[in-house]
Amino acid sequence: MKEIIKSVHITLKEEGELNEVEQELVAAAKEATFRSYAPYSRFCVGAAALLDNGEIVTGNNQENCAYPSGLCAERTTLFYANSRYPDVPVRTLCIAARDTSGSFTKEPISPCGACRQVMLETEHRFGHPMQVMLFGTNGIYFIDSAQDLLPVGFDQDSLV
Repeated sequence: MKEIIKSVHITLKEEGELNEVEQELVAAAKEATFRSYAPYSRFCVGAAALLDNGEIVTGNNQENCAYPSGLCAERTTLFYANSRYPDVPVRTLCIAARDTSGSFTKEPISPCGACRQVMLETEHRFGHPMQVMLFGTNGIYFIDSAQDLLPVGFDQDSLV
């Protein structure tokens, strides 16, 4: 028997420790939550992607009464970025969430499995890691790569 151990490196920063670009990404992700459509869950999620060309694109969750028909903020953002800038890699993806009263989550939220899979595919598509920032009012997690969120992911090598 062989044991395989995979670990994740997470850096925790307070908002006051963020550089200018990181502050801009957090602000964009938080602002995107106010455009989400979440009448059922009342959980508003926004995401902001910093592209290699310096552009920041945003997206948010869009719910539907037929639950599988909605889409998460992370996928909305990445699909929009890839449709608008198909040849430009995503450098960083920042995610924030709040309730309908406007209170942001204290602890950082983590993407669902489907979003993690799309994030992993985005990394593979462009051949380099995408940093992930998970916002919470108690601090922001910085994760070096989407691969760290899905260490045993399904990728093109699985299709043999």
